[in-house]
Amino acid sequence: MKAFLLAAGEGTRLRPVTDNTPKCLVRINGRPMLEIWLEHCRKAGVDEALINTHYFADEVRDYVSKRDFGLKVAIFFEEQLLGSAGTVLSNRDFVKGEQDFLIIYADNLTDIDMGKLVGFHRERGSEFTMGLFHSKRPEECGIAELDENGRVVRFTEKPGYPEGDLANTGIYVSGQGIFDHIPDEPSSDFGFDVLPKLAGKMYGYVIESYYLDMGTVAGYEQACRDSSAGRI
Repeated sequence: MKAFLLAAGEGTRLRPVTDNTPKCLVRINGRPMLEIWLEHCRKAGVDEALINTHYFADEVRDYVSKRDFGLKVAIFFEEQLLGSAGTVLSNRDFVKGEQDFLIIYADNLTDIDMGKLVGFHRERGSEFTMGLFHSKRPEECGIAELDENGRVVRFTEKPGYPEGDLANTGIYVSGQGIFDHIPDEPSSDFGFDVLPKLAGKMYGYVIESYYLDMGTVAGYEQACRDSSAGRI
């Protein structure tokens, strides 16, 4: 199995933490987020991961080149950011022949069992499965509505008046059909450009264990406290 780890963002909401450090190498009690995610992938049976880079790309490449993560790691440099969906489309050949694969935003902290997520996806014969969590600030997230079988019947990115709190985690399992839904443009985003079109075709997997969006300084500080306290 293969995985995309989306890690090219500039981490503007995390400044000054990211003034001199790429977001994916920000440390939680001494461990870079990238290392944590690669361990999640390895435990889920991933044998090859592709990491996109842009901001402090040389630091990411140097970090990866000096370590053995138990799986093969490829680097894809983006001179101009392609967006979350654009990166996946530009690397379609990376997952050629794969029945399904993971797509992960590498700036979230979780103790999700990735193997269970993949199993959920395969049991339902899903075209695309999105990890979800209960957000305290749903207006800042992409919000999904599920039917009684877990199928996503509606998805809205950052709704002004959210009708629920099940929010997109940026952790996906996808089949090859996703490439029929990504626009062939210089840049595209899953939340705005792809996921709304998948309503009725994808499933939502609710993460009931620990999950935290640490894209902000407050989130990062909370992640460090939770890790130190043994909550994850």
